[in-house]
Amino acid sequence: MPQTRKESKGSIPLEELMVAMDAVDALRHQESVVDRELDSHERRKRFIERLKQIYAEQGIEVSDAILEEGVKALEEERFRFHPAPKGFKRWLAECYVKRSKWLMPVLVGLGIAVAGGAGYYALAVYPQKARAHRLPGTIHTLERQIETISRDPRANRQAKLLAADAEAALQQGDLQGAEAKKAVLQALLDRLQKHYTIRIVQGPKERSGIWRVPPHNPRGRNYYLIVEAVDEAGHVIPVWRRNEENNALEQVRRWGLRVDRATYERVKRDKRDDGIIEQRLVGVKERGKLRPEYRVPTSGGTITRW
Repeated sequence: MPQTRKESKGSIPLEELMVAMDAVDALRHQESVVDRELDSHERRKRFIERLKQIYAEQGIEVSDAILEEGVKALEEERFRFHPAPKGFKRWLAECYVKRSKWLMPVLVGLGIAVAGGAGYYALAVYPQKARAHRLPGTIHTLERQIETISRDPRANRQAKLLAADAEAALQQGDLQGAEAKKAVLQALLDRLQKHYTIRIVQGPKERSGIWRVPPHNPRGRNYYLIVEAVDEAGHVIPVWRRNEENNALEQVRRWGLRVDRATYERVKRDKRDDGIIEQRLVGVKERGKLRPEYRVPTSGGTITRW
């Protein structure tokens, strides 16, 4: 058995103090009685007698000292719990006590939010910032490349205007507008870099020319040679052409080049002779130039559908 600690004079052993606490608990359940009984010395004595009687009925012998200690503890509210006043500190304490309920959901939610934010930054914000950072250098490079290759003053002027518009859009935070100008600069450079010849299409089942009635002149006729662009390797390549009948811009491999009637009739006779057109070359698009140089009389008008 554990050794019993020797108590100092005037002190109450732990076992008896526990009995005093039990007395306090009994008194707490009779607070209405306490309010009536603990207002005078005589009533205090009567109250202790009643407590002794209560314990005696339960077969428990309790000394006056223990009951006195219990009453004293009750008066001092020594064992009563006094909740902290409401406020921020109490709220923090309650949050800490209940952390097992809210901590995990909060951590999971925080993790999802952090992951979502990181994903959004990686997929949307960072690429956009990177494009905005690279765009001025790209625009400047395209402008210099155009100036280097161009043999057409109109191309140089157009490049300067496009670059200036792109820089203005960047200063205003219009990344989409700046990228659109960059795309036009790139298309201009691609156009200048191309070198090809324009020749008449021929073959037993191929149409080499057509005539059309103008939309606004029922009595007139427009004559076209059906042509294609051929690069230096002999491959037919697509080019952009605007249809003069509806003003639509299309990328095509074949288109109609408007010529005068005399040129049209000459090509027609040449093909009817033996099925072969001797003079198929009608123009050359040189590197550094915006437009082809034609070797037949032409207004430069084109159609893309017939």
